[in-house]
Amino acid sequence: MAFMKKVKFFFQLNILVTFLFLFVFPASMGELQRLKHPANTDGPLSILVVGDWGRRGTYNQSHVAHQMGIIGEELNIDFVVSTGDNFYDNGLIGVDDPAFEESFTNVYNAPSLQKTWYNVLGNHDYRGDALAQLSPILKQRDSRWICLRSYIVNTDVAEFFFVDTTPFQDMYFTTPKDHTYDWRDILPRQDYLFEVLKDLDSALRESIAKWKIVVGHHTIKSAGHHGNSMELELQLLPILQANDVDFYLNGHDHCLEHISSADSPLQFLTSGGGSKSWRGDVNWWNPNEMKFYYDGQGFMAMQITQTQVWIQFFDIFGNILHKWSASKNLYSIM
Repeated sequence: MAFMKKVKFFFQLNILVTFLFLFVFPASMGELQRLKHPANTDGPLSILVVGDWGRRGTYNQSHVAHQMGIIGEELNIDFVVSTGDNFYDNGLIGVDDPAFEESFTNVYNAPSLQKTWYNVLGNHDYRGDALAQLSPILKQRDSRWICLRSYIVNTDVAEFFFVDTTPFQDMYFTTPKDHTYDWRDILPRQDYLFEVLKDLDSALRESIAKWKIVVGHHTIKSAGHHGNSMELELQLLPILQANDVDFYLNGHDHCLEHISSADSPLQFLTSGGGSKSWRGDVNWWNPNEMKFYYDGQGFMAMQITQTQVWIQFFDIFGNILHKWSASKNLYSIM
């Protein structure tokens, strides 16, 4: 009797898994998973962007979170984007790591921040159990948490393309120093990178979104400590430019930054000031491209409609450090 119950249980489980893959997650192999964020019927799509934050509230993380809560309420935000390095120094040790609550749930506790958080992995996250952050168990611990390697979030006015940039960086493979990286499901590396780039290019080409926004952890262009990523300049940037991407959002450099592209409308926006900052080593950029740089803590806000985008950078006191906007015609002229 007990054996038959087990057989029945596994039969039902198999049906459930099949249903999830066929109907809930219908993307076939070789496609980026798509998530649909509920439509906003009350004003523009409003989001906050923060990166490089998970330090159990220290290094001003709690102060940044406090201001995020205030601005989040003022803007009535729809969701939060995390640009990676979610847990320092070495990611999570497993799905039951208390650092998840200590650096996330207990820190971002303002009512306005109880919205979905769309996350990417950073290099520090790969130094721990990377699969833990991808596990649905974390969503059971905090329903806001969504983290996949590379995926798409569809909204009514924009599409967000999240890209797993850590495996692109040669140094983590050739000169990892004393760090150990969790490369499960990444190797063979070149096959993985080929699929990510192919799927991203395909998704961007097929997109009819008015605004295309790509999110990754690592910089493509930056005047900060880490500077430009040669790997992303060579492999990712041409795809973004060829597909008329409007914004690339990243962290990695612990600063706030806005760089314009000289040869395309693409804007590079760094929001990596979620906690430890003030590196002090800035490589000043061409002033025609460098619109803003702040070597300190803070975060970014975006408001998006079919025809306009507004960007604001805030410090830990809620001061607006930089504002910028862009517009497009509602209908393209044929």
